[in-house]
Amino acid sequence: MLRAGVRLYRNGNENENTVLTESIFSIRFSVADASGVRGILLALKPDHPMADARPLTFLCITTYEKGQDFMRECKRQGCVVILLTAEKLKNADWPRESLEDTFYLPEEIALPDIVKAVTHLARSHKLDRIVALDEFDMETAATLREHLRIPGMGLTTMRYFRDKLAMRMRALERNLRVPDFVPVVNHGDIRYYLEHVPGPWVLKPRQEASAIGIKKIHGAEELWPILDQLGDKQSSFLLERFVPGEVYHVDSIVSENEVVFANVSKYGKPPMNVAQGGGIFTTFTVPRGSAADANLREINGNIIGALGLVRGVAHAEFIEAQADGNFYFLECAARVGGAYINEMVEAATGINLWREWARIEIAGGNGSYRLPATREDYGGVILSLARQENPDTAGYDDPEVHLRIKRHHHAGLVLRSEDAHRIPALLESYAQRFGEEFLAVAPPRDKPTA
Repeated sequence: MLRAGVRLYRNGNENENTVLTESIFSIRFSVADASGVRGILLALKPDHPMADARPLTFLCITTYEKGQDFMRECKRQGCVVILLTAEKLKNADWPRESLEDTFYLPEEIALPDIVKAVTHLARSHKLDRIVALDEFDMETAATLREHLRIPGMGLTTMRYFRDKLAMRMRALERNLRVPDFVPVVNHGDIRYYLEHVPGPWVLKPRQEASAIGIKKIHGAEELWPILDQLGDKQSSFLLERFVPGEVYHVDSIVSENEVVFANVSKYGKPPMNVAQGGGIFTTFTVPRGSAADANLREINGNIIGALGLVRGVAHAEFIEAQADGNFYFLECAARVGGAYINEMVEAATGINLWREWARIEIAGGNGSYRLPATREDYGGVILSLARQENPDTAGYDDPEVHLRIKRHHHAGLVLRSEDAHRIPALLESYAQRFGEEFLAVAPPRDKPTA
Protein backbone atom coordinates (compact mmCIF):
# COMPACT_ATOMS: atom_id res chain seq x y z
CA MET A 1 0.00 0.00 0.00
CA LEU A 2 1.29 3.46 -0.84
CA ARG A 3 2.06 5.59 2.16
CA ALA A 4 -0.11 8.31 0.64
CA GLY A 5 -3.07 6.03 1.03
CA VAL A 6 -3.62 6.32 -2.74
CA ARG A 7 -3.93 3.27 -4.94
CA LEU A 8 -2.49 3.71 -8.42
CA TYR A 9 -3.91 0.82 -10.41
CA ARG A 10 -1.76 -0.37 -13.25
CA ASN A 11 -2.46 -1.87 -16.62
CA GLY A 12 -0.42 -4.77 -17.93
CA ASN A 13 0.21 -8.40 -17.25
CA GLU A 14 -0.65 -8.10 -13.60
CA ASN A 15 -4.16 -8.04 -12.19
CA GLU A 16 -5.65 -4.57 -12.75
CA ASN A 17 -6.09 -4.14 -9.01
CA THR A 18 -2.45 -4.84 -8.22
CA VAL A 19 -1.01 -2.00 -6.16
CA LEU A 20 2.53 -0.78 -6.74
CA THR A 21 4.82 -2.43 -4.23
CA GLU A 22 7.53 -0.83 -2.13
CA SER A 23 10.97 -0.68 -3.69
CA ILE A 24 14.30 0.71 -2.63
CA PHE A 25 15.94 3.52 -4.59
CA SER A 26 19.54 3.92 -3.47
CA ILE A 27 21.50 7.02 -4.49
CA ARG A 28 25.27 6.81 -4.67
CA PHE A 29 27.46 9.82 -4.07
CA SER A 30 30.44 10.92 -6.12
CA VAL A 31 33.91 11.27 -4.76
CA ALA A 32 35.02 14.81 -3.99
CA ASP A 33 35.64 16.84 -7.15
CA ALA A 34 38.36 19.46 -7.56
CA SER A 35 36.43 21.90 -5.39
CA GLY A 36 35.96 19.35 -2.64
CA VAL A 37 32.17 19.42 -3.03
CA ARG A 38 30.22 16.19 -2.84
CA GLY A 39 27.00 15.65 -4.76
CA ILE A 40 24.75 13.14 -6.45
CA LEU A 41 26.67 10.94 -8.87
CA LEU A 42 26.89 12.69 -12.22
CA ALA A 43 25.83 9.52 -13.95
CA LEU A 44 22.35 10.02 -12.51
CA LYS A 45 21.92 12.86 -14.99
CA PRO A 46 20.71 11.34 -18.28
CA ASP A 47 22.24 14.08 -20.43
CA HIS A 48 25.71 13.85 -18.88
CA PRO A 49 28.39 12.14 -20.99
CA MET A 50 29.14 9.76 -18.12
CA ALA A 51 25.54 8.60 -17.98
CA ASP A 52 24.65 5.05 -18.85
CA ALA A 53 22.97 4.84 -22.24
CA ARG A 54 19.29 4.36 -21.54
CA PRO A 55 16.08 5.63 -23.09
CA LEU A 56 14.32 8.67 -21.63
CA THR A 57 11.26 7.87 -19.55
CA PHE A 58 8.19 10.06 -20.05
CA LEU A 59 5.34 10.30 -17.56
CA CYS A 60 2.38 11.61 -19.59
CA ILE A 61 -0.53 12.97 -17.55
CA THR A 62 -4.00 13.56 -18.92
CA THR A 63 -7.47 13.32 -17.44
CA TYR A 64 -9.05 13.68 -20.89
CA GLU A 65 -8.67 11.42 -23.89
CA LYS A 66 -6.03 13.08 -26.05
CA GLY A 67 -2.33 13.12 -26.90
CA GLN A 68 -2.12 9.72 -28.60
CA ASP A 69 0.20 11.05 -31.31
CA PHE A 70 2.51 12.52 -28.65
CA MET A 71 2.89 9.15 -26.95
CA ARG A 72 3.35 7.27 -30.21
CA GLU A 73 6.11 9.66 -31.28
CA CYS A 74 7.91 9.29 -27.95
CA LYS A 75 7.84 5.52 -28.36
CA ARG A 76 8.93 5.78 -32.00
CA GLN A 77 11.94 7.82 -30.85
CA GLY A 78 12.91 5.05 -28.44
CA CYS A 79 11.52 6.49 -25.20
CA VAL A 80 9.74 4.66 -22.42
CA VAL A 81 6.21 6.05 -22.03
CA ILE A 82 4.10 5.77 -18.87
CA LEU A 83 0.55 7.11 -18.89
CA LEU A 84 -1.16 8.50 -15.80
CA THR A 85 -4.84 9.08 -16.48
CA ALA A 86 -8.28 8.99 -14.90
CA GLU A 87 -9.81 5.70 -13.86
CA LYS A 88 -12.93 6.58 -15.90
CA LEU A 89 -10.75 6.46 -19.04
CA LYS A 90 -9.53 2.91 -18.49
CA ASN A 91 -11.24 1.76 -21.70
CA ALA A 92 -10.33 4.81 -23.80
CA ASP A 93 -8.53 4.50 -27.12
CA TRP A 94 -4.98 4.82 -25.78
CA PRO A 95 -1.99 3.78 -27.92
CA ARG A 96 -1.33 0.77 -25.71
CA GLU A 97 1.31 -0.59 -28.07
CA SER A 98 3.38 2.52 -27.22
CA LEU A 99 2.90 2.40 -23.45
CA GLU A 100 5.22 0.69 -21.01
CA ASP A 101 2.65 1.04 -18.26
CA THR A 102 -0.63 2.79 -17.49
CA PHE A 103 -1.78 3.95 -14.08
CA TYR A 104 -5.27 5.18 -13.20
CA LEU A 105 -6.23 7.89 -10.73
CA PRO A 106 -9.53 7.76 -8.83
CA GLU A 107 -11.85 10.73 -9.22
CA GLU A 108 -11.48 13.74 -6.94
CA ILE A 109 -8.00 12.75 -5.80
CA ALA A 110 -6.16 15.59 -4.05
CA LEU A 111 -2.96 16.97 -5.56
CA PRO A 112 -0.80 16.14 -2.50
CA ASP A 113 -1.89 12.53 -2.82
CA ILE A 114 -0.92 12.48 -6.50
CA VAL A 115 2.50 13.83 -5.55
CA LYS A 116 2.97 11.06 -2.98
CA ALA A 117 1.80 8.38 -5.39
CA VAL A 118 4.04 9.53 -8.27
CA THR A 119 6.98 9.94 -5.90
CA HIS A 120 6.45 6.32 -4.94
CA LEU A 121 6.37 5.40 -8.63
CA ALA A 122 9.67 7.25 -9.09
CA ARG A 123 11.38 4.84 -6.71
CA SER A 124 11.31 2.16 -9.38
CA HIS A 125 11.02 4.28 -12.55
CA LYS A 126 13.64 6.89 -13.40
CA LEU A 127 11.43 9.73 -14.68
CA ASP A 128 13.11 12.15 -17.10
CA ARG A 129 10.13 14.14 -18.39
CA ILE A 130 6.69 14.86 -16.95
CA VAL A 131 4.26 16.23 -19.53
CA ALA A 132 0.65 17.37 -19.08
CA LEU A 133 -1.17 16.57 -22.31
CA ASP A 134 -4.25 18.55 -21.26
CA GLU A 135 -4.50 22.09 -19.94
CA PHE A 136 -6.29 20.98 -16.77
CA ASP A 137 -3.35 18.78 -15.76
CA MET A 138 -0.68 21.47 -16.06
CA GLU A 139 -0.67 22.31 -12.35
CA THR A 140 -0.28 18.64 -11.45
CA ALA A 141 2.66 18.23 -13.83
CA ALA A 142 4.36 21.45 -12.70
CA THR A 143 3.98 20.50 -9.05
CA LEU A 144 5.49 17.07 -9.72
CA ARG A 145 8.40 18.57 -11.66
CA GLU A 146 9.21 20.94 -8.85
CA HIS A 147 8.91 18.26 -6.18
CA LEU A 148 11.05 15.75 -8.07
CA ARG A 149 13.33 18.45 -9.58
CA ILE A 150 12.68 17.30 -13.13
CA PRO A 151 13.32 19.82 -15.95
CA GLY A 152 10.36 21.63 -17.44
CA MET A 153 7.82 24.36 -16.78
CA GLY A 154 7.48 25.29 -13.10
CA LEU A 155 4.49 26.58 -11.20
CA THR A 156 5.17 30.29 -11.74
CA THR A 157 5.38 30.04 -15.52
CA MET A 158 2.52 27.54 -15.60
CA ARG A 159 0.17 30.14 -14.08
CA TYR A 160 0.85 32.54 -16.94
CA PHE A 161 -0.72 29.92 -19.22
CA ARG A 162 -3.54 28.79 -16.93
CA ASP A 163 -4.63 31.95 -15.10
CA LYS A 164 -6.38 34.46 -17.36
CA LEU A 165 -5.70 37.23 -14.87
CA ALA A 166 -1.98 36.46 -14.63
CA MET A 167 -1.56 36.32 -18.43
CA ARG A 168 -3.40 39.64 -18.89
CA MET A 169 -1.34 41.40 -16.27
CA ARG A 170 1.84 40.04 -17.83
CA ALA A 171 0.74 41.25 -21.27
CA LEU A 172 0.03 44.71 -19.88
CA GLU A 173 3.50 44.83 -18.31
CA ARG A 174 4.91 44.28 -21.81
CA ASN A 175 2.65 46.97 -23.37
CA LEU A 176 0.57 44.47 -25.32
CA ARG A 177 -3.09 45.28 -25.99
CA VAL A 178 -5.72 43.52 -23.90
CA PRO A 179 -9.39 44.41 -23.36
CA ASP A 180 -9.92 46.57 -20.25
CA PHE A 181 -10.30 44.28 -17.25
CA VAL A 182 -10.43 44.25 -13.45
CA PRO A 183 -9.80 41.43 -10.95
CA VAL A 184 -12.91 40.42 -9.03
CA VAL A 185 -11.32 41.15 -5.67
CA ASN A 186 -11.76 44.69 -4.36
CA HIS A 187 -15.35 45.90 -4.70
CA GLY A 188 -14.28 49.54 -4.77
CA ASP A 189 -12.10 48.80 -7.79
CA ILE A 190 -14.98 46.98 -9.45
CA ARG A 191 -17.34 49.93 -8.92
CA TYR A 192 -14.78 52.32 -10.38
CA TYR A 193 -14.31 50.00 -13.35
CA LEU A 194 -18.07 49.77 -13.99
CA GLU A 195 -18.35 53.55 -13.89
CA HIS A 196 -15.49 54.17 -16.33
CA VAL A 197 -15.53 51.19 -18.73
CA PRO A 198 -18.69 51.00 -20.82
CA GLY A 199 -20.51 47.66 -20.97
CA PRO A 200 -21.33 45.05 -21.81
CA TRP A 201 -18.68 43.01 -20.00
CA VAL A 202 -17.79 39.35 -19.68
CA LEU A 203 -17.24 37.58 -16.38
CA LYS A 204 -14.55 34.95 -16.96
CA PRO A 205 -13.29 32.10 -14.76
CA ARG A 206 -9.57 32.60 -14.37
CA GLN A 207 -8.64 28.94 -14.83
CA GLU A 208 -11.13 27.41 -17.24
CA ALA A 209 -10.29 26.66 -20.86
CA SER A 210 -11.62 28.42 -23.94
CA ALA A 211 -15.13 29.88 -23.45
CA ILE A 212 -16.20 27.52 -20.65
CA GLY A 213 -18.05 29.27 -17.82
CA ILE A 214 -18.01 32.77 -19.36
CA LYS A 215 -21.06 34.97 -18.66
CA LYS A 216 -21.97 38.12 -20.56
CA ILE A 217 -23.00 40.98 -18.24
CA HIS A 218 -25.09 43.88 -19.54
CA GLY A 219 -25.36 46.08 -16.45
CA ALA A 220 -24.02 46.62 -12.93
CA GLU A 221 -27.35 45.54 -11.46
CA GLU A 222 -26.85 42.17 -13.17
CA LEU A 223 -23.28 41.71 -11.91
CA TRP A 224 -23.60 42.15 -8.13
CA PRO A 225 -26.14 39.34 -7.54
CA ILE A 226 -23.89 36.98 -9.50
CA LEU A 227 -20.90 37.93 -7.36
CA ASP A 228 -22.98 37.45 -4.21
CA GLN A 229 -23.90 33.99 -5.44
CA LEU A 230 -20.26 33.17 -6.10
CA GLY A 231 -19.36 34.12 -2.54
CA ASP A 232 -15.77 33.18 -1.68
CA LYS A 233 -15.24 31.87 -5.23
CA GLN A 234 -15.59 35.31 -6.84
CA SER A 235 -11.85 36.04 -6.66
CA SER A 236 -11.39 33.16 -9.13
CA PHE A 237 -12.97 35.37 -11.81
CA LEU A 238 -12.11 38.53 -13.71
CA LEU A 239 -14.34 41.10 -15.37
CA GLU A 240 -13.44 42.21 -18.88
CA ARG A 241 -14.88 44.58 -21.47
CA PHE A 242 -16.75 42.74 -24.19
CA VAL A 243 -15.05 43.55 -27.49
CA PRO A 244 -17.07 42.82 -30.64
CA GLY A 245 -14.91 41.58 -33.47
CA GLU A 246 -13.40 38.67 -35.36
CA VAL A 247 -11.48 36.07 -33.32
CA TYR A 248 -8.25 34.51 -34.55
CA HIS A 249 -5.95 31.84 -33.18
CA VAL A 250 -2.25 31.21 -33.66
CA ASP A 251 -0.89 27.70 -33.13
CA SER A 252 2.83 27.64 -32.48
CA ILE A 253 5.84 25.46 -31.85
CA VAL A 254 8.46 26.94 -29.53
CA SER A 255 12.04 25.74 -29.17
CA GLU A 256 14.47 27.41 -26.77
CA ASN A 257 12.39 30.60 -26.43
CA GLU A 258 11.99 30.95 -30.22
CA VAL A 259 8.76 30.50 -32.16
CA VAL A 260 9.96 28.17 -34.92
CA PHE A 261 6.51 27.55 -36.41
CA ALA A 262 3.22 29.46 -36.37
CA ASN A 263 -0.04 28.97 -38.22
CA VAL A 264 -2.60 31.80 -38.16
CA SER A 265 -6.29 30.92 -38.43
CA LYS A 266 -9.64 32.65 -38.06
CA TYR A 267 -12.78 31.31 -36.40
CA GLY A 268 -16.01 31.49 -38.37
CA LYS A 269 -17.98 32.42 -35.24
CA PRO A 270 -16.26 33.53 -32.02
CA PRO A 271 -15.90 30.45 -29.76
CA MET A 272 -17.93 32.16 -27.02
CA ASN A 273 -20.90 32.52 -29.40
CA VAL A 274 -20.78 28.82 -30.27
CA ALA A 275 -20.32 27.80 -26.62
CA GLN A 276 -23.12 30.01 -25.33
CA GLY A 277 -25.65 29.80 -28.14
CA GLY A 278 -24.78 26.58 -29.89
CA GLY A 279 -24.16 26.38 -33.59
CA ILE A 280 -21.49 25.19 -35.95
CA PHE A 281 -17.79 25.58 -35.24
CA THR A 282 -15.53 26.52 -38.12
CA THR A 283 -11.99 27.77 -38.45
CA PHE A 284 -9.63 28.23 -41.39
CA THR A 285 -6.12 29.35 -42.29
CA VAL A 286 -5.87 33.05 -43.11
CA PRO A 287 -4.15 34.08 -46.38
CA ARG A 288 -0.41 33.80 -45.88
CA GLY A 289 1.40 37.11 -46.12
CA SER A 290 -1.79 39.09 -45.46
CA ALA A 291 -1.81 41.95 -42.95
CA ALA A 292 -3.62 39.78 -40.39
CA ASP A 293 -1.11 36.95 -40.85
CA ALA A 294 1.92 39.22 -40.46
CA ASN A 295 0.53 41.23 -37.52
CA LEU A 296 -0.60 38.20 -35.56
CA ARG A 297 2.69 36.36 -36.07
CA GLU A 298 4.49 39.33 -34.54
CA ILE A 299 2.04 39.80 -31.65
CA ASN A 300 1.99 36.07 -30.96
CA GLY A 301 5.78 35.97 -30.71
CA ASN A 302 5.70 38.87 -28.26
CA ILE A 303 3.02 37.19 -26.13
CA ILE A 304 4.84 33.86 -25.95
CA GLY A 305 8.04 35.66 -25.02
CA ALA A 306 6.25 37.65 -22.33
CA LEU A 307 4.64 34.55 -20.80
CA GLY A 308 7.94 32.70 -20.76
CA LEU A 309 7.39 29.52 -22.78
CA VAL A 310 10.83 27.97 -23.30
CA ARG A 311 9.84 24.95 -25.36
CA GLY A 312 6.62 23.25 -26.36
CA VAL A 313 3.45 24.23 -28.19
CA ALA A 314 1.01 27.10 -27.73
CA HIS A 315 -2.54 27.97 -28.76
CA ALA A 316 -3.17 31.73 -28.51
CA GLU A 317 -6.34 33.67 -29.29
CA PHE A 318 -6.74 37.29 -30.36
CA ILE A 319 -9.66 39.50 -31.36
CA GLU A 320 -9.66 42.12 -34.09
CA ALA A 321 -11.87 44.82 -32.62
CA GLN A 322 -14.61 46.23 -34.82
CA ALA A 323 -14.21 49.62 -33.15
CA ASP A 324 -10.57 50.37 -33.97
CA GLY A 325 -9.26 47.46 -36.08
CA ASN A 326 -6.55 46.62 -33.54
CA PHE A 327 -5.73 43.12 -32.36
CA TYR A 328 -6.26 42.44 -28.65
CA PHE A 329 -4.84 39.47 -26.76
CA LEU A 330 -7.46 37.14 -25.25
CA GLU A 331 -5.60 34.09 -23.92
CA CYS A 332 -2.76 31.67 -24.52
CA ALA A 333 -2.49 28.02 -23.51
CA ALA A 334 0.63 25.85 -23.58
CA ARG A 335 -1.15 22.99 -25.32
CA VAL A 336 -2.34 21.76 -28.68
CA GLY A 337 -5.58 23.44 -29.74
CA GLY A 338 -8.74 21.34 -29.49
CA ALA A 339 -11.63 20.85 -31.94
CA TYR A 340 -9.40 19.12 -34.51
CA ILE A 341 -7.20 22.18 -34.97
CA ASN A 342 -4.14 19.92 -35.01
CA GLU A 343 -5.60 17.95 -37.91
CA MET A 344 -6.33 21.19 -39.76
CA VAL A 345 -2.77 22.47 -39.22
CA GLU A 346 -1.33 19.15 -40.39
CA ALA A 347 -3.54 19.18 -43.49
CA ALA A 348 -2.32 22.66 -44.43
CA THR A 349 1.34 22.45 -43.45
CA GLY A 350 2.30 18.80 -42.92
CA ILE A 351 3.15 19.61 -39.29
CA ASN A 352 1.57 17.46 -36.58
CA LEU A 353 1.76 19.58 -33.42
CA TRP A 354 1.56 16.58 -31.08
CA ARG A 355 4.49 14.83 -32.74
CA GLU A 356 6.64 17.95 -32.89
CA TRP A 357 5.91 18.67 -29.23
CA ALA A 358 7.15 15.17 -28.38
CA ARG A 359 10.34 15.71 -30.40
CA ILE A 360 10.99 19.01 -28.64
CA GLU A 361 10.54 17.43 -25.21
CA ILE A 362 12.91 14.63 -26.16
CA ALA A 363 15.54 17.12 -27.34
CA GLY A 364 15.23 19.12 -24.13
CA GLY A 365 17.61 22.05 -23.95
CA ASN A 366 20.40 20.56 -26.07
CA GLY A 367 19.41 22.56 -29.17
CA SER A 368 19.05 19.51 -31.40
CA TYR A 369 15.41 20.08 -32.40
CA ARG A 370 14.86 20.94 -36.05
CA LEU A 371 11.48 21.71 -37.60
CA PRO A 372 10.70 19.43 -40.58
CA ALA A 373 10.02 20.91 -44.00
CA THR A 374 6.57 22.48 -44.21
CA ARG A 375 4.15 23.27 -47.00
CA GLU A 376 1.93 26.34 -47.27
CA ASP A 377 -1.48 25.05 -48.22
CA TYR A 378 -4.71 26.07 -46.49
CA GLY A 379 -6.86 24.11 -44.07
CA GLY A 380 -10.23 24.34 -42.40
CA VAL A 381 -12.45 22.54 -39.89
CA ILE A 382 -16.21 22.31 -39.59
CA LEU A 383 -17.67 20.58 -36.54
CA SER A 384 -21.05 20.39 -34.83
CA LEU A 385 -23.09 18.32 -32.45
CA ALA A 386 -25.31 15.99 -34.46
CA ARG A 387 -28.78 14.61 -33.92
CA GLN A 388 -27.60 11.29 -35.35
CA GLU A 389 -25.37 8.96 -33.36
CA ASN A 390 -23.12 8.34 -36.36
CA PRO A 391 -23.87 11.03 -38.95
CA ASP A 392 -23.13 10.27 -42.60
CA THR A 393 -21.05 12.96 -44.34
CA ALA A 394 -20.58 11.01 -47.58
CA GLY A 395 -22.60 13.67 -49.42
CA TYR A 396 -19.76 16.14 -48.86
CA ASP A 397 -17.58 14.89 -51.67
CA ASP A 398 -15.56 17.89 -52.82
CA PRO A 399 -11.88 17.06 -53.45
CA GLU A 400 -10.92 19.43 -50.63
CA VAL A 401 -12.35 17.04 -48.00
CA HIS A 402 -9.19 15.74 -46.33
CA LEU A 403 -10.57 13.94 -43.27
CA ARG A 404 -14.01 12.84 -42.07
CA ILE A 405 -14.30 13.16 -38.30
CA LYS A 406 -15.65 9.99 -36.68
CA ARG A 407 -17.12 10.78 -33.28
CA HIS A 408 -20.46 9.85 -31.74
CA HIS A 409 -23.11 12.55 -32.18
CA HIS A 410 -20.69 14.83 -34.01
CA ALA A 411 -20.48 15.75 -37.67
CA GLY A 412 -17.18 17.13 -38.86
CA LEU A 413 -14.75 17.53 -41.73
CA VAL A 414 -11.17 18.70 -42.14
CA LEU A 415 -10.52 20.48 -45.45
CA ARG A 416 -7.36 21.19 -47.45
CA SER A 417 -6.70 23.35 -50.52
CA GLU A 418 -3.91 25.23 -52.26
CA ASP A 419 -6.35 28.15 -52.71
CA ALA A 420 -6.62 30.54 -49.75
CA HIS A 421 -10.18 31.52 -50.67
CA ARG A 422 -11.58 28.08 -51.45
CA ILE A 423 -11.70 26.87 -47.82
CA PRO A 424 -13.78 29.73 -46.32
CA ALA A 425 -16.18 29.54 -49.28
CA LEU A 426 -16.67 25.80 -48.75
CA LEU A 427 -17.10 26.23 -44.99
CA GLU A 428 -19.81 28.84 -45.51
CA SER A 429 -21.69 26.49 -47.83
CA TYR A 430 -21.16 23.45 -45.61
CA ALA A 431 -22.27 25.30 -42.47
CA GLN A 432 -25.68 25.96 -44.00
CA ARG A 433 -26.04 22.29 -44.95
CA PHE A 434 -24.81 21.10 -41.54
CA GLY A 435 -27.49 23.24 -39.91
CA GLU A 436 -30.17 21.52 -41.94
CA GLU A 437 -28.85 17.96 -41.87
CA PHE A 438 -27.08 17.45 -38.54
CA LEU A 439 -27.10 20.31 -36.04
CA ALA A 440 -28.11 19.62 -32.46
CA VAL A 441 -27.78 22.16 -29.63
CA ALA A 442 -26.83 21.33 -26.03
CA PRO A 443 -26.93 23.65 -22.98
CA PRO A 444 -23.75 25.69 -22.35
CA ARG A 445 -21.11 23.77 -20.40
CA ASP A 446 -19.71 24.78 -17.05
CA LYS A 447 -17.00 22.11 -17.26
CA PRO A 448 -15.10 20.56 -20.17
CA THR A 449 -16.26 17.22 -21.52
CA ALA A 450 -13.25 16.27 -23.62
